[in-house]
Amino acid sequence: MTFRVLTAELAHETNTFSCRATNAQSFKDHYVLMGNDAIRARSDANTELAGFTDAGREFGWQIDHVLSAAAGPGGKVERAPFEWLCDPIVAAAEPGKFDGILLGLHGAMVLDFCEDGDGEVLRRIRASVGAETPIAITLDPHANVSQQMASLANIVVSFRTYPHVDMRETGRRAGAILHRTMAGEIRPYTVMVRRPMLEETNGGRTDVGPMIPRLTAASDYETHEDVFAVSINAGFASTDVGDVGPTVLVTGQGDPGPHIAFADTLADDIWARRHEELNEYLTVEAAAAVAIGFDPRKGPLVIADYADNPGAGGYGDSTALLSALLQAGVPNACFGPMVDGAAVQALHKAKPGAQVQIALGGKTDPAFGGGPLVLKGELVSISDGQYVGDGPILGGLHRSYGPSAVLRVADMEILIVTIAKQMLDLQQFKSFGILPECKGVIALKSMQHFRAAFEPIAGQVIVCDSGALCTLHYDRLPYRNVPRPIFPLDRDWPAAIE
Repeated sequence: MTFRVLTAELAHETNTFSCRATNAQSFKDHYVLMGNDAIRARSDANTELAGFTDAGREFGWQIDHVLSAAAGPGGKVERAPFEWLCDPIVAAAEPGKFDGILLGLHGAMVLDFCEDGDGEVLRRIRASVGAETPIAITLDPHANVSQQMASLANIVVSFRTYPHVDMRETGRRAGAILHRTMAGEIRPYTVMVRRPMLEETNGGRTDVGPMIPRLTAASDYETHEDVFAVSINAGFASTDVGDVGPTVLVTGQGDPGPHIAFADTLADDIWARRHEELNEYLTVEAAAAVAIGFDPRKGPLVIADYADNPGAGGYGDSTALLSALLQAGVPNACFGPMVDGAAVQALHKAKPGAQVQIALGGKTDPAFGGGPLVLKGELVSISDGQYVGDGPILGGLHRSYGPSAVLRVADMEILIVTIAKQMLDLQQFKSFGILPECKGVIALKSMQHFRAAFEPIAGQVIVCDSGALCTLHYDRLPYRNVPRPIFPLDRDWPAAIE
């Protein structure tokens, strides 16, 4: 029997503290690809859709792919673009037309009219296809999973790596479970447990630390006959919603009791180790001091600005780290990206080689990461900002910074862009003439994903908190909707959960 499967990707990670709403242009700036255009662009890369199509080929499905769309992390998604992208998926999900539905979501989308954006997508699809059509979803492990999501999706499979190098494999895993469901071999459902935390203490790092044995335990539990997937989600602390924080999900069948009990063991471990931090978050001044004394003969020093990560909704225009590095006189360095479309427009009026003066960065909200820097330097190059990744995460995928420029100030090459993107691929520097392997110091804006491409060339990696929007000083953020008490806002809460 040939199964007909509806597929789609619709993803957004919403930082509700951002003053920049996510509109239609936000999606267009990242990607909006319809039908076969999406398959051509994304089915041979590290994407969920690639995994869906892998499963389709393996099992002989007829796949109807509606669209693939995502916006860079930012403020709440406005209603108009949500309806624009959700409506075609719901319209395609005609009752009785498909044997199964396979969706690539993120799990932390918040709408300007609804806290649970991903749950709203599922609610509308389920209302159309009815209770019997199996729905499988993939999630980013930084999902804030709601009970609605777990109830409406029969199958939930989250990525298991951070940096996320297993997106394709996750799509393939979800597809394999969906196939068994459509064939009548299994009848899966998903159970979920959570703990009262904004996020797992280390943001879900899977390269080192306690997530490694947790994932091993999850894989071991999946060997049980009635268990098909265990997903450990770190949560996303920059989303001020009721369903926030780390969750453990088990997709299985039969008696839910053992599944819930197992999930509780992992969730209890997340809670018990809530004070154990893997990263040392330096001040920008301390990071600059490390850079001045660093010997790059074994590879460059990589400094990651954790707090100004565009990949978590940071504005990307914090100047605190750049200012500290310039004041210290760090030699042979590069920095990027600095998101400042106004500065780029001004630089595009000059010619490469010209000496220019600009006010750079800090224009969105100087309270988070510092105000503009007035800099004099040489305009090295201008460009349209297009690049194609070649690393573990972005390999083969086309992306754009929008109009961009490279400015040399003292011994620092600064990549200035229009569209906010976190740094996670060497081509995000190299495409613009900056050779990170040849630098003594690489300063970039990212939390963890940069490690996949940059750790192999690095002599050392350090992380700093510039005080930008994704700061770990959560007491600076105006939480109103998260349930209280919650860790770490209520850090003195008793160690045991009553």
